[in-house]
Amino acid sequence: MSKKHQRGTVTATDRVKLEILFDKVQLLGPLFGQYDQNLIELERQLGVYISARGNRVVVEGEAEAAARARDVLTSLYQRLLGGGDIEPGDVLGAVAIMSEPMLDGLVHAESGPAPTAAIRTRRKTIVARSPTQVRYIEALGRSDVIFALGPAGTGKTYLAVAQAVSQLISGSVDRLILSRPAVEAGERLGFLPGDMKEKVDPYLRPLYDALYDMLPAEQVERRLASGEIEIAPLAFMRGRTLANAFIILDEAQNTTPLQMKMFLTRFGERSRMVICGDPNQVDLPTPGASGLADAVRRLEGVEGISCLRFSAKEVVRHPIVGRIVEAYEGPAKDA
Repeated sequence: MSKKHQRGTVTATDRVKLEILFDKVQLLGPLFGQYDQNLIELERQLGVYISARGNRVVVEGEAEAAARARDVLTSLYQRLLGGGDIEPGDVLGAVAIMSEPMLDGLVHAESGPAPTAAIRTRRKTIVARSPTQVRYIEALGRSDVIFALGPAGTGKTYLAVAQAVSQLISGSVDRLILSRPAVEAGERLGFLPGDMKEKVDPYLRPLYDALYDMLPAEQVERRLASGEIEIAPLAFMRGRTLANAFIILDEAQNTTPLQMKMFLTRFGERSRMVICGDPNQVDLPTPGASGLADAVRRLEGVEGISCLRFSAKEVVRHPIVGRIVEAYEGPAKDA
């Protein structure tokens, strides 16, 4: 495998060349990406020049940027060695994590058998793709109640479901409970066909999708039938005490303060609770009355409660999703 290109522009000032030797040539295809797209993205992000021949890769550029590029490539290579995959967005995520020196140890820990900033499930290992995801994964393993705020696509619910499945498999919790408020966002719930379950299931579909990504389908169905996994609208939580459970509330910006208080007070012994939502996407008739914003104002800083805020720059779907989110959050342009 060979590669020659000159896309990054590097000045002579503080210019260094760093060489990396990779033992397994067969892993360089997925490491470099189709048509070397991962290397191209790395060059674009860090302003370096990368050349590769056989198992030898040379990174040339400003000293700090070249070192970061080398560390990103090494980290992604270690992920492949461990049987993982490199997906779209992983290069951007690794660059973002490497930009924060305090997170270097977490990233380099991927060279060991169990990455620190990662969650293992039956079907896959989910590795942090942004600095906030690193802190979020740490909070999911430490705090009793976690608020995750930010736009769609930043991994809030996905990582929470991954941690919940991991704890369910390990036996540290007996049940996984996933909930959402069934708020009408332009549609009328009463006019949807079917019984109550059929009416609310479309609102809960993203939670099902995340589950099927973490567990084999037959296990999801079996655990749903046995009650180990429960997916229900928020209204079904009233009057219950949820002990030995991992509880996730998604789309929490669409709760009222009274609903949020009701949900939070369901917390029982040996449980963990995660509340996910985007404060900028409130579908309530009175957006200012969101229970999520009210709860964060009251509870942030309370012992045992963590609050993580994601930005549009940390969207881990297709890069254009992040640009769309940023455009909607900015001032509107004249037509």
